[in-house]
Amino acid sequence: MSSSGHQQLESYSDIPFRAIVEQSLVGVYVMQDERFPYVNATFAAMLGYTPAEMMARTLDDLVPADWIDEVRKRYQQRISSSPPEMQFVTRGLHRDGHVVMIEVHGARMEYRGRPAVVGVAVNVTERLRNEAELQRSRADLRELAAHMNTVRETQRARYARELHDVLGGMLTSIKMDVTRVLRRANSGELRDIAKGALELTQEAIAAVRAMSEELRPSTLDLLGLAAAIERELKVFARRHDVAIRFEAVDVPDQLSPEISTAFYRIFQEATTNVARHAAASCVRVKLYLQDGCLCLDITDDGNGIDLTAGRIGAIGVLGMTERARELGGTLQIGCHDDRGTKLRVTAPLAREGNAT
Repeated sequence: MSSSGHQQLESYSDIPFRAIVEQSLVGVYVMQDERFPYVNATFAAMLGYTPAEMMARTLDDLVPADWIDEVRKRYQQRISSSPPEMQFVTRGLHRDGHVVMIEVHGARMEYRGRPAVVGVAVNVTERLRNEAELQRSRADLRELAAHMNTVRETQRARYARELHDVLGGMLTSIKMDVTRVLRRANSGELRDIAKGALELTQEAIAAVRAMSEELRPSTLDLLGLAAAIERELKVFARRHDVAIRFEAVDVPDQLSPEISTAFYRIFQEATTNVARHAAASCVRVKLYLQDGCLCLDITDDGNGIDLTAGRIGAIGVLGMTERARELGGTLQIGCHDDRGTKLRVTAPLAREGNAT
């Protein structure tokens, strides 16, 4: 160590555990009268100085001009013991001109017989930059997910129309032609062939209608969300042999397409999870208005859910959560009483773009 270094250590012999302080990986400082009568090498290096260089400067040299008043205010608060200690992220001005983000934890103490702020500091510039980038990435992913949902629903609606109008129309024409052939058939064998073709055509028409409804239920557009959920719930009950109970309370007749579609898709995903995992005998669904929000409760008496075990249904839950988030709402899922699972989705009706 140089002679100047030895002199510096000796001149601060009143600093406790000075050897540890000097070698600390975190910054250590004493601030008094808007100067730094002591800093260790780590703290000085955060701003590009040596300890001696930094101790020769004032706060005005070390803090950006747009932040200096805030630093002074917080310094005075601690000096006056209101509060006596404080932890926050502040801004430092590096000697080359760029801003450094520093997290400090300082407290009021007596230093050489006078009040000062003594604390530790950590350079968090990189951490905060990474956190900001992570937040931007999450926002981008949510925007992408919302866009994909919108595109998916648009495609589903178009495919449903094409199935119903184009393919359904073609099959209806074939059915009419087969009916004409059946009327003119003059042999039993020909009539049997025509009857078989007629039955097959009718089955194809029914299948096209079912696929069209699955892609985009006409009930949702014609009669509204409550009617569409009730209809689909009855189909679910017949298909899986479970008891059902549906209740709609104070649900507006007109809902935005965004809300109707999102709630319906969440309902579909939730009942699909019930069928796959719950082994339930009863499913209760309630759609209602509460405090300006549309709410959907789906409760079953099945096996319950352990959100900490594995990733069963994790993608489905994530999809439902994102759909609720797109509406400015929330989705909650957990155990119901001693047995079963309860899901609740809530979204505001008055949110801009979702007005009824």
